[in-house]
Formats: sequence, structure tokens, C-alpha cells
Amino acid sequence: MDTLAAGWQPTRAAAPFTRLVWSELRWIFRRPRTLVVLGVLGAIPVIIGLSVHLSGSTDGGPPNGEAPLFVTFASSALALPVGTLSVTLMFLLPLTVAMVGADAIAGEQSHGTLRGWLLAPVTRGRLLTVKALGVAVAALVAVTLMTSTGVVTGFVLGGTDGLFTLSGTSLTVVEALGRIGITISWVAVQLFAVGAVALAISTFTEHPMVVVAGILAGDILFGVLLMLSAVDWLHPFLLTVSWSALPDVLRDPIPTGTLTEGALRAGCYMLIGLSIAYARLTAKDG
Repeated sequence: MDTLAAGWQPTRAAAPFTRLVWSELRWIFRRPRTLVVLGVLGAIPVIIGLSVHLSGSTDGGPPNGEAPLFVTFASSALALPVGTLSVTLMFLLPLTVAMVGADAIAGEQSHGTLRGWLLAPVTRGRLLTVKALGVAVAALVAVTLMTSTGVVTGFVLGGTDGLFTLSGTSLTVVEALGRIGITISWVAVQLFAVGAVALAISTFTEHPMVVVAGILAGDILFGVLLMLSAVDWLHPFLLTVSWSALPDVLRDPIPTGTLTEGALRAGCYMLIGLSIAYARLTAKDG
């Protein structure tokens, strides 16, 4: 009996998946910098809408053909959130997701807290799933917050009569909200693709700033490559090539070709990024 007791080792039960996800989300949204960034994102549509409205740059009528979205910002609860997302998608939103992805793995490695996950115990696949869900939720929250403040600001400043499309047609409130839902989903998918790449880079370093710098460098590089006709054969492989098509949701009917292509391209980036991250985490386990 004593021999059996001496050779017995307690087994550690795996932590419930929902508890791990909840712990990750609390860790993300309790960080002061996360709250500050979300506050800034939520204020941007309000600032833009008020600025354009007070400057008198819009008359509340339908847009004139290919007029810039800023012309209709203050008079439309549809154009304000879509236009704001279109502008911030080029830099600020990817920066936000890159920051969350950098902290997810590299940040925890630098502070030594990643070992706590492995003592739970947590498999590498479950660890990556929890981290990926955290990044996805952060991306969705950021986009939804910006869109919500944009919609509210647009309704306050322009009411429900200024829901015009770029084609000159008028939408009902329900139709406008449906298009805003499409916008939120599409932008969140693009940002999660950025987050997947950030997670992949995060497995190669213990320095979160390296991850953020890598994402921003890639964003800038993709923008430069898109301006070079000599490498137009490379454009279909660049994640950002479809981002300029976001205002298509303001057309009637919506041209779905570029938006669908952009969603599929983002899915490929997600698959590649998460696969690299999983391979790296598995290799570290060995």
C-alpha cells in the first residue's frame, strides 16, 4: 500500500474551455491600453461627424455620383460609420488588432505568464484557439463600437431621412442597418486575418513591439506595392487590395464581386497565419 502511495502521481484535470476563453477576454479588456484605444476608436466617428456638420460641408441631400464619403458623413447614419471604417481600416484598426495579437503570445512570453496556461494543463491547439478567439472578439468589438457611435451620431445629426446610397437611391432604416451589419462582418473578417498574421509573428518573438512593427511594416509595404503597376501580378495576393472596396456597400445594388474576393482572401490569410502559429507552438512543445 505504501509502495502504491509512493508511486502515485496526481493527475491534473484540463481547464474548461469556456473558463479559458472568459479568462482571456477579461485579460484583454481589463488592460488600460485596450480601453484607451477602444475609447479613441469610439470617439472618431463622433468627432468626424460633428466636424463636418459644423463646417457646413454637406446639405443633407443624396451624394453626387462619386462624391467623397466625407461629403455625406454628417448627414447620413449609413455613410458616417462606413466612411469612418473605410478610413481607419488603412492604419488604425490593423494597429489595434496587431497590438492584441502581439500581447496574446509574445506579451505573455515576455512576462512569463504563458507558462501558467501550460500548467492548467492546456494543449497547444487549445491555447491557440483561445488566443485566436480573443483576437477575433477584440476585432469585432472595435468594429462594432466604431459603427455604433457612427450610426448614433448620424441619426442625431441627420435623422432617418438622409440614408442615401452612392447610386442616389434612398434606403429605409432597416435596409441601412442591414448594410451596416454587412460592413461590420466584412471589416471584422479582414481584421481577424491581420490578427492571425500577428499571432504567427508572435510565436517567433518575445517582444510585442516586434509584432506590431511587423504588421505595420507589412501594411505600409502592401500599400506601396499596390501603387506599383510593375508588380500588378502580385496585387491579387495582397490582403489590403480589397480594402478600398468597402464603400461598395453604399451602392445600389451592392457589387459583391470584390467584397466576396476580399473575404476569401482574408480567409486564406487566416488559415496560413494560424497554421504557422500552430506549427511554431507545437515545435516549442517538442
